[in-house]
Amino acid sequence: MPDLLIELFSEEIPARMQARAAQDLKARMTDGLVEAGLTYAGAAAFHTPRRLALAVDGLLDASPTLREERKGPRVDAPEKAIEGFLRGAGVAREDLKVQDDKKGQVYVAVIEKAGRPAAEIVAEVLTSVIRNFPWPKSMRWGAGSLKWVRPLHSIVCVLTTEAGAEVVPLNIDGIASGDRTAGHRFHAPDRFTVTGFEDYAAKLKRAHVVLDAQERADHIWQDATNMAFAAGLEVVEDKGLLAEVSGLVEWPVVLMGDIGAEFLGLPPEVLQTSMKEHQKFFSVRNPKTGRIEKFITVANRETRDNGATILAGNQKVLAARLSDARFFWENDQRVAKAGMGEWQDSLNNVTFHNQLGSQGERIDRIAALAREIAPMVGADAALAEQAARVAKADLSSEMVYEFPELQGLMGRYYAQAAGFPDEVAAAAQEHYSPLGPSDDVPSAPVSVAVALADKIDLLTGFWSIDEKPTGSKDPFALRRAALGVIRLVLNNNLRLRLDRLFDAQILRHRINPDGTSDRALLDELLQKVADHGVIGAAFRSVLDQVENKPAWVEKITAHKPDLSDDLLAFFHDRLKVYLRDEGLRHDVIDACLAMPGADDLSLLVKRAQALGSVLATEDGENLVQGFKRANNILAQAEEKDGVSYEFGADPKFAEDASETALFNALTAAKPQIDAAIEAEDFNAAMEALAALRAPIDAFFTAVQVNSDNQVVRRNRLNLLHTIRETCLKVADLTKLEG
Repeated sequence: MPDLLIELFSEEIPARMQARAAQDLKARMTDGLVEAGLTYAGAAAFHTPRRLALAVDGLLDASPTLREERKGPRVDAPEKAIEGFLRGAGVAREDLKVQDDKKGQVYVAVIEKAGRPAAEIVAEVLTSVIRNFPWPKSMRWGAGSLKWVRPLHSIVCVLTTEAGAEVVPLNIDGIASGDRTAGHRFHAPDRFTVTGFEDYAAKLKRAHVVLDAQERADHIWQDATNMAFAAGLEVVEDKGLLAEVSGLVEWPVVLMGDIGAEFLGLPPEVLQTSMKEHQKFFSVRNPKTGRIEKFITVANRETRDNGATILAGNQKVLAARLSDARFFWENDQRVAKAGMGEWQDSLNNVTFHNQLGSQGERIDRIAALAREIAPMVGADAALAEQAARVAKADLSSEMVYEFPELQGLMGRYYAQAAGFPDEVAAAAQEHYSPLGPSDDVPSAPVSVAVALADKIDLLTGFWSIDEKPTGSKDPFALRRAALGVIRLVLNNNLRLRLDRLFDAQILRHRINPDGTSDRALLDELLQKVADHGVIGAAFRSVLDQVENKPAWVEKITAHKPDLSDDLLAFFHDRLKVYLRDEGLRHDVIDACLAMPGADDLSLLVKRAQALGSVLATEDGENLVQGFKRANNILAQAEEKDGVSYEFGADPKFAEDASETALFNALTAAKPQIDAAIEAEDFNAAMEALAALRAPIDAFFTAVQVNSDNQVVRRNRLNLLHTIRETCLKVADLTKLEG
């Protein structure tokens, strides 16, 4: 069986595209080969800045011959039907066979498709792959029609067998395939011949090209850490930068350089970000002080002076970049020490969204909500409001304008420079978190209050203007914001009534107070929301008593109460996804969502976890089946009789010992369950409920509910209602599957 080697040699491929391109080459080539009848034992793809390579092992030397019998029309069919069959099958009339069929005699065409040699198929598939390659961006050059990410110089396509190596002939826009490639651009530019993958990889290594990207990355990291360790320092780990740099070089040469003393006073994050973004340098840190003191760069060649000239040039460019960063830092420090008022004022002129006002207006809303949330999370209300007002001030700073990824972090530095309390400075950085499922969740009360207010304002704002996520589109990262709220609540075990917070913030989005009387009315309305938890008649009565209503009142009266309900449903969907990853079934969550207090996420999860635990036991599963049986019998009887059996069963009408035992068990369980639910001890409530499994099973085994004695039947149906009522106190078991 032959082995196949393919190399597509071009000008430098952007590092971010290399890994995906190598996988696309592998997938498209192997899929095409298999579809053409060539199976293989294994395949591996490789990439460097100047080449994509694919090695396919154990390829068939030819596709198999295929034989197909195709049934046609009856022998007495119209001539046109027979001629159509002949054309479709591609055979002559004399080549047809006649066979007996249940409908009579029919024509049968025997079609043989001869196999093709591997070289022919490989050439055909590779030509198609190259011409239709899915580059994110591509270009044309010269007079040809071929598009490639950068000009394609050569194609190696070699089939290797025990008899030797054979070039697979193909030509694309004048680029003919061959068995010759080139090594490193500077160290080994001359072309050489290859006979197969092992020969190819070995000769590339001698020509100063490391073919495997992971090998290049490992070499870079090992040399970098060794150099840093020898100097008593450590390299700041950055896997993304390591992957990118390994895609920039074919022969990595690691060098460590110095940072000018005048820049060492910059925050380490500023140095790290500037060097990474502009120069693709790794930061080298002093583990004792946390200060960034040196940098690691990776060259693509060895030099006679061991990289001294390269380092000198890099240090010169780096000094220019860091001079800009130091200028931004010093200017920002002056504004920060003056209290950051200049930045806060400037945010009034920055539009957050054309329907949601300016950043300044948004900050006002967040500050008001943070003040309300503060006592719920154990934070000082004044500190929470102050933190919310300064948390986004750094958006106006020069440093964040240059490096947006430093927002929040610079806010912490600037808040400290301004003399704000530590809690306020920490909130400036932490209120953006969590940004993703693996991001840390703030636990400091002030940070939690501001983070919740920020995310809830974002969600209620876009819900107010009907800009919700649709399908895979979520341009404002609202799903991430909802997950952030969920993680903040659950990780900090917070007890929040989200519907009231949603309603209050939706009102703030709908109202734009322009005077003290309006503010007073707004406060009164918000108090009604806090008292009643929903937007409705409770506060509309306040509006009816107001004379000369301001114009913005119409925005409230146009508001629909179900807006916050829709947002809460969106949260519940996000919660299901989050808890599914934690191992909780979606139907268990649905059973708990149907209970009161579904906007209290901590309570909801606590109940769901308890129900999930009891359902994992045999008693729990059997109890659910007993409940469903009782519920089904009761529902059928109520529909048939047109009455509701909920007036209480009487044990004096019990005819069987199992009935009496069930009465006693239910009587004993109800106060236990009620007390446990009141104490929010759902585990105890579920255990008390699971204990009913045995008497319920015994009852259904021993008695027939629909007795001929109508008094007994009615009493037993009332007993089933007691079972249903007792079980539904802990969760809506009708929502459970199975």
